[in-house]
Amino acid sequence: MAGVFEVEVDGVDHDHGLEHHDEPNQFDVSKLSPEEKWRVEHARMHAKHKGHEAMHAEMVLILIVTLVVAQLVLVQWKQRHPKSYNLVTLFQMWVVPLYFTTKLHWWRFLTTWFIFSVITAYISFRATRKPLACTTPRLVYKWFLLLYKISYATGIVGYTVVMFTLFGINLIFRIKPEDAMDFGVSLLFYGLYYGVLGRDFAEMCADFMASTVGYYSASGMPTKHLSDNICAVCGQPILVDVSEEGIIENTYRLSCNHVFHEFCIRGWCIVGKKQMCPYCKEKVDLKRMFSNPWERPHVMYGQLLDWLRYLVAWQPVIIGFVQGINYVLGLE
Repeated sequence: MAGVFEVEVDGVDHDHGLEHHDEPNQFDVSKLSPEEKWRVEHARMHAKHKGHEAMHAEMVLILIVTLVVAQLVLVQWKQRHPKSYNLVTLFQMWVVPLYFTTKLHWWRFLTTWFIFSVITAYISFRATRKPLACTTPRLVYKWFLLLYKISYATGIVGYTVVMFTLFGINLIFRIKPEDAMDFGVSLLFYGLYYGVLGRDFAEMCADFMASTVGYYSASGMPTKHLSDNICAVCGQPILVDVSEEGIIENTYRLSCNHVFHEFCIRGWCIVGKKQMCPYCKEKVDLKRMFSNPWERPHVMYGQLLDWLRYLVAWQPVIIGFVQGINYVLGLE
């Protein structure tokens, strides 16, 4: 059914470049082009919000105050009760995007989310078992390091596609700008989301395994003797000497002289965000540990994911809270 609307702004009839029909100030919306429909909606929005400047200023003030207060509350919560903060943040990181993508029927995301959830649930279950199986730490770090690398590569590819689209390189391959931009933004979203979520689950599993393995206690004193030829992360023998070049995996010695599988200590420090020795709790210098300049962006990328965690997990909650305040106060 065709719709007919009358638009009047500031007491003056606006046709926005449209021809008038037989009845003054009225036109058939169904016969308009998408650009013309956008102009009509733009004019209707101005007419609806005319004279509401004070209300808009009040809404902006509520938004700013809520953001500041929420940020202070989150910082204090994280400092005083880090475990509960991390647990709630992890749950929101896992659930909030699922809610929106389900409403939008993004089946590709839902499929990848389901696969990620099943595998991660199994890995997390293995990490929380007591006694801890000797193969579990390596399995945990293999999965999360693989996920970390995939999310990092996906995010880089998505960012590259977006930049190429902005510079018009997509036209060389006869790809429409909107298609290229959608593809790039989707890859960027997948990379950042699973990168953040994977790091949080990795840290949770690392906490469980550290307490289960029992190489150190809360007081900092080791509760278990570490042999020179045993890796403190996975509990498996070290077969390659520090000075030797391994076929599959090398051996790495920290500044505290404790020796680990290179794969294990990389997973412990970068994926699990544990910047300390698993045995004696001495702080690990990541710049010294990863001197290769090609590896430093991985550490910077981890810091970027920490910042994005706030935007993904807490920003939608804060905006929803602001909308609730506006609804209670009768603000539109």
